[in-house]
Amino acid sequence: MNKEVRFLQLMELRAEQNEQEYILEGYPIVFNQETDMGAWREVNDPAAVGDGKVLRDVALMVGHDFGMIPLAHSRRNNGSGTMTLTPDEHGVKMRSSVDAARNPRAMEAYSAVTRGDMPGMSFAFTVEGEAWEDLDTDKPLRRITKFGEIYEVSLVAFPSYKGTSVQAASEGDALESVRASLESARKQLAEDRAKEADNERRTALIVRLEKLTKEGSEE
Repeated sequence: MNKEVRFLQLMELRAEQNEQEYILEGYPIVFNQETDMGAWREVNDPAAVGDGKVLRDVALMVGHDFGMIPLAHSRRNNGSGTMTLTPDEHGVKMRSSVDAARNPRAMEAYSAVTRGDMPGMSFAFTVEGEAWEDLDTDKPLRRITKFGEIYEVSLVAFPSYKGTSVQAASEGDALESVRASLESARKQLAEDRAKEADNERRTALIVRLEKLTKEGSEE
C-alpha cells in the first residue's frame, strides 16, 4: 500500500496554555467532507478508522518532517501518551500537550498556531478499503472505507491552494495507484453493464421463442 497525504484548512486548530501545559487541538481527519482531487472527489467514511487501532501509534509532526523529533505521540492512544486522537461525528479530534517550555521547536509550532501562521493540519496514511461511486461522471467519488495505517498528523502552514478549501498531495506512486484503482472500477462497471445487457438480450430472446412456440402449438 502506498502512503498518501491529505491537507485540510481547519479553523478548529487552536492553541491554549493551561497552567504549565501547552495544548494544541484540532481535526487532522474529517468525515463525510469531500476533497477535490482534480480527477476525482474523495471522502473519508466514519468507519474508516475501524476499532481505532490505526490511531494507537501516531506522531505529531510539523510539515511531515520525519527528520525531526515528534512534538507529541499517541502511544496506545489511551491517555498515557502526549497526544490523544478521538473519533467523533465530525472526524478524528487531536489534542496534544507539547513541551514548549523545554523544546524550542515545540514553542515555534505553538507560537505559529497561536498567531495563525500555521492554520491547518494534514495526515499521512495508507488505504486498505475503498469504494467508487458516480463512475459515470467526469469526477467520480472515492470513498475511503478503511485506513490501513496512519503514520502521523502534521501542523502545516499551507493547507490549501487558491480556489479550493481542500487540496491533496501524495507521493507519485500513490497517485498512480489511485488512478489505476479508478480505471479498474470503471472497467468493471463497463463489464458488469455489458453482462447485464447480454443477459437482458438472452432473456428477451427466450421470451420471444417461448411466445413463438406457444403460438405454433396453438395453430
